[in-house]
Order: sequence, then structure tokens, then C-alpha cells
Amino acid sequence: MASRRFSIRYHSSVSTLVPSGRHQENDLEQLRVRVIELDGLLGTCSAEIAATRAGLEAFRVAYRQQVGLLHEELDRLEVELAEVELGILKERLGDSAHREPPSAAADRLEAPPRFTTDAIRKLFRDVAKAIHPDLARDQDTRDRRHSLMIEANRAYALGDEAQLRAILQLWERSPEAVAGSDGEAMRLRLERRILQLEEQLESRARDFETLKESSLWKLKAMVEDEAAKGKDLIADMVRRLKRDILVAGNRLDALRG
Repeated sequence: MASRRFSIRYHSSVSTLVPSGRHQENDLEQLRVRVIELDGLLGTCSAEIAATRAGLEAFRVAYRQQVGLLHEELDRLEVELAEVELGILKERLGDSAHREPPSAAADRLEAPPRFTTDAIRKLFRDVAKAIHPDLARDQDTRDRRHSLMIEANRAYALGDEAQLRAILQLWERSPEAVAGSDGEAMRLRLERRILQLEEQLESRARDFETLKESSLWKLKAMVEDEAAKGKDLIADMVRRLKRDILVAGNRLDALRG
């Protein structure tokens, strides 16, 4: 009996002897349950964001087909109108020798290339040594390491020391970086996984807020609000654009004539 360690839990006036190893098992089980809960929540949030993006993309395609192409046609006509009017003005002034100023893009200097230093090469070797996919214990970890390795290669090619350090620090804080199979190592992996999932949930929340702030989201919301009032905002846009296209076309024909 002396070889077993016990801790005493009190419930009301009754004391119960519980092996201390059971505490660790209970703690690990609670952490596993928390990981499962957060993982499920992350999956739900990711699915909702994916569905929202798909809905926005479908709206974008439909809007372009119904409205966007008409906008492009009107823009084309307005450009042609401007060119014809400019030609008429030059004829009246008798000055057709004006030249456009040289493009600013032609004078723009390219950004100087970034060179890889010895410090960056050493840092890249440290990153590769830590996250190389061949060190993975399972397929999920291998995929994770492979994604990080792609990011590291890109950062190395750009000479981005800050990004390489960020990748290394991210890995060092990850559950996969914890070695060992004892209870303490398992606990640390679970705690890091919980922190990782919470950070990913915060990132998903920021992604969703970014979607809500986009002009496409606001336009879609406006169309849906008007539809709820019995109005077809898209149809109104189409009618106005077709009218403006007709007016611009008639004016262009008159100027050319």
C-alpha cells in the first residue's frame, strides 16, 4: 500500500481516498474534451465562413453578368466619346501635335533585389531542421510541417528574416514541438493545442468581420434589404444603365456623323 500515492478528496463529511495518478488522468481528460469542443467549434466557424464566401462569390458572378457587363459597355462608350470630342477640339484649334507625357510607369525604378545573408541562411537551416516533414509522426503533422516548409522556402527566397523568425516561433509554440509520451508532455501538447485552436477561432472571427466590411457584402445586403421591401434593385440598375448606354451611343453616333 505504501507504494501507491494517494490524495484525499473531501465531500461533505465523507473522505474518499483517490490515487493521485487519477487526478492527472482527469485533468488530461478535461483537456481532451476541451480540444474536441474547440475543434468542433472551429469546424463550424470555418464552414460558415466558407458558405458566406461562396454566397458572396455567387452574388458577384450574377451581379457581373447582369450589371457589371453593362457598366463596362458604358465605360467603353464614354472613353470613345472622350476620344472623339478630343479629336474635334484639336481640329478646331488646329493643333494636333500634342503628345501625351511619358508614362510614369516607364520612369519607375524597380525595387532593388534582396540578398540572402549568412544570418538568414543559418536561420533557414534552423527552421528546416525543426519543421522538416520527414520528422512527422503522422499524416496530419506531416501536412502541417509541409505547409510551414513552403512558407519558409518562400520567406528564404525573399530574404525575409522576420517571417522566418515568425515561422520558427510559431512552431516552437505548437503542440507538435513537444517531445515525449509521458503525462506531462501530453498535458503540454493539449494545452498548446487549446491555445492554437483559440487563436484560430479569433482569426476566423476577424475574417468574418473583414467579409462584413467588404463592398460586396454591403451591396449584397442592400439588394437583399430592398428585395424584402418588394423592390428589385438589380433590375433598377439594369434599366438605368441601358438608358445611359442608349444615350451615350446616340451621342457618339451624332459626333461621328
